[in-house]
Amino acid sequence: DMMGLRASMNAKTFAYSLAKRTTLLSNFSVPFSTSYDLLIVGGGILGLATAREIATRYPAKKIALVEKESELAKHQTGHNSGVIHAGIYYAPGSLKAKLCVKGANMLYDYCDRRGVPYKRCGKVIVATEDSEVPRLQALYDRGRQNNVKGLRLLDLKGLKEIEPHCQGKAAIHSPHTGIVDYSAVSRSYAADFQSLGGQVYTNFDVSKFNLIKKSDNNDHCIQVSARDKAALTARHVITCCGLYADRIAQLCGCSPEPKIVPFRGDYLLLVPEKTYLAKGNIYPVPDPNFPFLGVHFTPRMDGSMWLGPNAVFAFAREGYTMKSVNVSDLLESLGYSGLRKLAFKHWKAGADEMYRAVNLAKQVALLKKFVPELELSDVIRGPSGVRAQALDRDGNLVDDFVFDQSPGELGERTLHVRNAPSPAATSSLAIAQVIADKSTDTFKWT
Repeated sequence: DMMGLRASMNAKTFAYSLAKRTTLLSNFSVPFSTSYDLLIVGGGILGLATAREIATRYPAKKIALVEKESELAKHQTGHNSGVIHAGIYYAPGSLKAKLCVKGANMLYDYCDRRGVPYKRCGKVIVATEDSEVPRLQALYDRGRQNNVKGLRLLDLKGLKEIEPHCQGKAAIHSPHTGIVDYSAVSRSYAADFQSLGGQVYTNFDVSKFNLIKKSDNNDHCIQVSARDKAALTARHVITCCGLYADRIAQLCGCSPEPKIVPFRGDYLLLVPEKTYLAKGNIYPVPDPNFPFLGVHFTPRMDGSMWLGPNAVFAFAREGYTMKSVNVSDLLESLGYSGLRKLAFKHWKAGADEMYRAVNLAKQVALLKKFVPELELSDVIRGPSGVRAQALDRDGNLVDDFVFDQSPGELGERTLHVRNAPSPAATSSLAIAQVIADKSTDTFKWT
C-alpha cells in the first residue's frame, strides 16, 4: 500500500541522513577525554533525550554519555511496542497526561524535521462487553479533557469502517496514535547530541562513584568507574538507568526503594498472510482490577503485527525468555516485600498471565474477543520485552517521577532518575525538558 511504500522510502532516506550526521560511537578503550562538566549514565531513550536537551540548552558544557552495552537503546527502548500514545488514559490535569500529549506532539514534529519514519495509523479502544461501555465512556471523557486530538465514539458500524474484522459493543477512535521505531528515534537523538559536541561511550558498565578533589584547584568532582576500565570524572552526574535505576542509585548511597522488579511481556506475531486482520492498533478497555493494560494488536514499522503482550514476573532483569534466569536478580526480587504484597493482591490475575504465557490457545482466546476470525494457526511466538517496574514496599506500582539524591556532597552532585512517567518513550522529549529543568535547579546551573 502507499503508506507502506512511503514509510519504506522515508526509512531509506532517514538511514542515509543519520549516517551522515552520526559519528562513530566510541568503545571506551580509547576515550577522547576523561574529564567532563556533566556525565549522563544510561543510553536508552530517556538518557539520550536528556543529553540532547541539556547540550542544546548549555552549549558550553562538556558532556558525555556512557552506556554499559555495545549499542544504544538495547533494553526497554529496543524491546517496546513502538506505539506513539496520544494521552487518553491519564488523569486530567496530571503531569503524566500533560507530558504524554505534549510529548507525542513534540515527537511527531521531531520525526518530521529529522526524517525519522513513522505511521499515524490510529488506534481503536474496544469495549467487547456491555459492562465495559461505561468505562469506555469515562475514558473518552478523560481523553477529551486531556485535549487529545480527534477522538470519536464509535458504534459497531463505525468500528467496522475503521477495523473491518474487529467486533465490539462500542469503541473510541484515536487517529493521533501512531507507531515508530524507538531505536531509530534514539539513534537520531544520539546523532543530535554528538553534533552538539557530546561524546557517547559504549561498553562502559558503571561500578562505582567516588567524590575526589581536583588537583588544579580546591573543587571536587565525581569519579565514575567501570569494571576493568579507566575512570571518567565529571562535576555533575545524571543517571537514567531503567532496569538498573535502583542499583545505580544505591552505588551513591541512595535508598534501595523504589525497587525495580522486572516483568516480561511476550508478544505473538500474526503470520504474514493474516496481517490484514488489523489495520491499526486495537486496544482493550483497561481493567481497573489489573495493574497492566492487557493484550492488544499493534502494527509495526516493518509491516508485521504484534499481538500481546502478557505481563509475567521475569526471573532476570534482562530475562527476555521464559528460560532466562539470573539467580541474584531472582533472589533480590523475591526477597522484596513489595513484590510479595503485589503478588498477594493480584495472585489470580498473575496466575492467569503465567498460564497464558505457556498456553498460546488461552492467549489467542483473549484476542479473539476483538477479532473473532483469529485462529491459533494464525500466530507464532514473537519477541519479548522486560519492563522495569518500580515498586514501593507496599506493593504499589510507581508510575510517576522519582528523582533521588543521597546525603552529602556526592549526593549534591548527582541526580538519579529512579522512575519516569509512562509512556516514557512517547513523552521522551517532554520528559527530557523536566529532567533538564530539575538538573538546572539541583545543580544551580546558570
